[in-house]
Order: sequence, then structure tokens, then C-alpha cells
Amino acid sequence: MTEKHFILEEADPIIFYGVNNTNMQMIKALHPKMRIVARGNVVKVMGDEEELCIFEENIEKLQRHCAKYNSLSEEDIIHIVRGERTKRDSIAGAIVFSVTGKPITARSENQQRLVEAFERHDMVFAIGPAGSGKTYTSIALAVRAMKNKEVRRIILSRPAVEAGEKLGFLPGDMKDKIDPYLQPLYDALEDMIPRQKLNEMMEQNIIQIAPLAFMRGRTLNDAIVILDEAQNTTPAQIKMFLTRMGMNTKMIITGDMTQIDLPRSQKSGLIDALQILQDVEGIAVIEMNQKDIIRHKLVTRIVEAYEKSNKAHETNESNEPH
Repeated sequence: MTEKHFILEEADPIIFYGVNNTNMQMIKALHPKMRIVARGNVVKVMGDEEELCIFEENIEKLQRHCAKYNSLSEEDIIHIVRGERTKRDSIAGAIVFSVTGKPITARSENQQRLVEAFERHDMVFAIGPAGSGKTYTSIALAVRAMKNKEVRRIILSRPAVEAGEKLGFLPGDMKDKIDPYLQPLYDALEDMIPRQKLNEMMEQNIIQIAPLAFMRGRTLNDAIVILDEAQNTTPAQIKMFLTRMGMNTKMIITGDMTQIDLPRSQKSGLIDALQILQDVEGIAVIEMNQKDIIRHKLVTRIVEAYEKSNKAHETNESNEPH
């Protein structure tokens, strides 16, 4: 009898074992000659060498399936052990799968253009209104790249620009003060990576979420780097960020030109960068609009109403005598 330990590094143990260990019971039933004990993220197996080799091959396939789809059923286990395709293998167009196993796909023409631009370019600007899916789609692309082992880490950043509140008056230490600005990034990640696994990745710095100021002086290698809310950067800040790009790194910069929270006298770094970099090879710019908004239908109407109001205001200003 030979004993071997298998560590569930990619898959979330809770999903892998199944409710009330139903998945483990199925795995045991399909390997009747093996003695299998699972605790935490370690599966201890005893059996002869030949059976151990078969089991190792199967558990790796099961773990990859579980990590990719955030789902593993008894039916999946039977198909995988038999060397057959599962139902999820035939789902087309999914970027990644949510923690509930639901496919996350591009839901508009411009979101699909963002997916395609990311595959062809190392730097992509995604510009559009609130709710157009630019940040969510970008994070999905980053998670997919990491799951496919194309990069070793994901780095997400935002400028901590006050929109009505000053950082100094918020309660807690610096992390507590900054986290509210970064919460939308946490929300998207929690949709795509099981919480326990996400916490582990953040503790190990595989996934890093930090304010833009923390990027200074770094060279970001082997990573997908996303700068969100880039309209609130200054020209100096966005230049600093873009020049952090290292080897085997892709960057996505997202922003909404209608939500600039900088002082009126300060030019947005995003506007500045788009003007300066418009003819640089290797950079793609994807512009989204109201048709891409996938939140509540009222969001589209609100965006349209504000745009109409802004245009009317600009027209009135241009007609005023100077």
C-alpha cells in the first residue's frame, strides 16, 4: 500500500467536496480500491501504485474543472472520470464562471469588442458611462487570464479622489479609509472567485487591490493591471501608472468622462492620455455608450437625462454674450 497526499491548490474545497461531502462520496465510489480521507484542502489516498496514478490523473482533471467553472456536480465527476465532456464544456462565449457557476459573458457589442481588444493588445482603454460593464468585464478578463496561468497576479487600482467626503474625516486606519473607494473592485472579484479562495489570494498578494498612489516606484511584471475610474487621475498620475508596465503584463484603463471629480482647474489625466497616445501602436480604445448599460433600465434613462441637460447647459453658455 502506498500513501499520497493531494493538495487542492486551485479548487475551492467547499465546492470540490460538495454539500454534505456528496462529491467525495461519488469519488470514493468510482475508486473502490482506494482508501480516501479528505480534510481541509488535503486529500489523503492509500492504494497500489497503478490505482494511485489513475486517481492522481482524475483528481487533477476534477480540480481544473472545479477551478474553471466554480462548480462540480456528481454528474460532472462521472463524465470527467470516464473521459467524457461535461455540459459546461460546451458553453460558448463565457469569459469566466461566477461563484454560482453561471457563465459571465460579454452582454453587448462593445463589451465583446473589449474582450477582443484585450486578446490582441497589451494596453486597452475602456471608456463609457456608469453601468456599461467596463470594469466588470475587465476584471472577468483578468480572472480568466490568471486561471489560465497566462499571468501570476492581478493588480487592481483606483485613484482615491474625494467625492464629497474628505479621507481624514472617515473613521479607522488608512486601510479603513481607502477600502470604500475600492469596494466596487472587491464586489466584482467576489462574484467570480469563492470568498475563501479570494482571501487566500489576497493574503499571498496574488490579487492586489490598492490606491493609485501605492503604484509609484513599482515595476509590474507578469500581471493583469486594471486602473479603474481613471478620469479622476491627474496627467502626472496616469503617466506614472502607465509607465509601471513590465514584462508579460497587460493593462486595462477604465473611465467615465461624465463623472470627473477633480477640481475644475485640474485637467483629467484620462483625457490627456487619450490625446497623447491616440496614434501609439499597441494601444486600443473601446468607447461604450448607453446601449451597453446592463444595470436597471432606469440607469440608462438617468444617463440620457444628464447628457441632455449637460448639452443644454453647454449650448446656453456658448450663446451667452462675452
